[in-house]
Amino acid sequence: MSIRFNTFKAIFKVSQKVAINPRAFYSTGHPKTRSLTRQLSVATLALGVSACGSSEPALQKGAVGFVSDFLGATVADEPRAALVGRDILSSGGTAADAVSAMYFTMAVTLPSRAGLGGGGMCVAFDQESGKTEALDFTALAPSSIPAGADRPSAVPANPRGFFALQARHGKLLWRQVITPAENFARFGHPASRAFARDLAAIGTAVLADPGAQVMYGSKTGGGVAGEGEKLEQLDLAATLGMLRARGVGPFYTGPFASHFVESTLRAGGSLSVEALRDFRPRWRDTVRVEVGNEIAHFAPPPAAASSQAAVMLAMLIEQGDFDGGNEGTRAHLLAEAGAQAFSDRETWIDGQSVSMTEDRIQSLAQNLNSERKTPLASLNPRPLNRHESAATTSFMAADAAGNAVACAVSMNAAFGTGRVVTGTGVLLAAAPDASGRGPTGLAPMLLVNEPAKEFRMAAAANGGVSAPTALAGVVARMVLLDESAKQAVAAPRVHNGGDPDVTYIEPTLDPAAQSHLAAAGHTTAPLPYLGQVNVLYCPEGLPTTPARCQKAADPRGAGLAAGSML
Repeated sequence: MSIRFNTFKAIFKVSQKVAINPRAFYSTGHPKTRSLTRQLSVATLALGVSACGSSEPALQKGAVGFVSDFLGATVADEPRAALVGRDILSSGGTAADAVSAMYFTMAVTLPSRAGLGGGGMCVAFDQESGKTEALDFTALAPSSIPAGADRPSAVPANPRGFFALQARHGKLLWRQVITPAENFARFGHPASRAFARDLAAIGTAVLADPGAQVMYGSKTGGGVAGEGEKLEQLDLAATLGMLRARGVGPFYTGPFASHFVESTLRAGGSLSVEALRDFRPRWRDTVRVEVGNEIAHFAPPPAAASSQAAVMLAMLIEQGDFDGGNEGTRAHLLAEAGAQAFSDRETWIDGQSVSMTEDRIQSLAQNLNSERKTPLASLNPRPLNRHESAATTSFMAADAAGNAVACAVSMNAAFGTGRVVTGTGVLLAAAPDASGRGPTGLAPMLLVNEPAKEFRMAAAANGGVSAPTALAGVVARMVLLDESAKQAVAAPRVHNGGDPDVTYIEPTLDPAAQSHLAAAGHTTAPLPYLGQVNVLYCPEGLPTTPARCQKAADPRGAGLAAGSML
């Protein structure tokens, strides 16, 4: 039986009055006593009625269901992570609490892309201050790589990255963020379709490592686990239990860190006690694009896909024909913007910033020919055919107060190095190199109205070289064509990276648009899908107009959108 707070308050007030002269309470002749006795009797009767009238205890912050009305929403490439994030919002957590819990869940349920050994980039909007920042915790190579490292590994960045995010913008206890992931690892969970696809794509190669064999091998026969097969990761559960109980400090310093470094070296990786100890996430300025009265915030390099999408969106806005043409014109402009942006990327990809001055964007936009394809030979610098890992994953959350976070993380290659640190359950991320391993494909962004301090959109893309084109195209369809989140995400995509000089199209692209591309001089080739984009969208702002908010997980993937948005 529950006891209502107001009833306790009434009794407390009565007892406070009595407490002035305790003996008076027991003196039936005292005039105040009779009045106070009547008040106490009424309060006691109310207490009895309250206790008998309800059998449900009042929910406390941190309990699922604490937020009973609009709670916001989450989207992730792995369904269990989206559901965990939704429960965190329902418990009274912020968007930062939700995405942190979603990340650690995916460290268990999608370790091929989100393992503890990897890193990433988040873009976070704080509604109270109106400020948007990027958090850079990309997994980079240590300063020196030992000669015996046959599979060089990156410095693990995700634990400290999400600790920094949750510490600045979260409200729940740290242990509440970690516990769902720890339970999945300890008690097991069925392999999701998203993870089963990654396992099937890499095949039995990942099982060459004994630790990976234990965690990801099928228990019913040879090969990797299939969709729905139960996975248990007891060593990873112990590591997550340490993070839950003691924070992330012991992961980076002390006995566990020393063991981690020694086991990494034995596994052919590259790490030092100093590199692990000294790693720090960095809060950085975003790459900004004006979109009407709003500002689109993209992640800075080395999240090159996000920065490149910013350049493409700015070019499409400046050129001005995207919202006035037909689907053929839009497909042509996206392909042209992609080729131009890949050319421009060669001027900044090795740095830490990208210039977004008005003169520079105008100069790039002038090169967008709305009628004819630009010849590859005229692009200067010439875009390089860089291999880029598509093994990233994105997730996002917006809460009822209007705070929002969009994140993308990576192991720098599918399953990182493919080797597990003994006794920890942690897959090692691959060290970035010239072959395409690295954080280039990270692509999160937020759209906010800064004067009103309102959230408008969170979006993020995966897909390697096609990620920036996919992200720019989806965002442009929402902000320039006023399409819904689901319409924009489902629309057929095109992509041209300049080299090879081919415009790739999804087979569902309208035949008239395909004819338009051919007439404009494009050589086209079909691909089953081009990128994967997840979206949260509040066209009239959050927290002011939650009823119009929308969520969409890309149907090209196996993710989920969860929460109280449409």
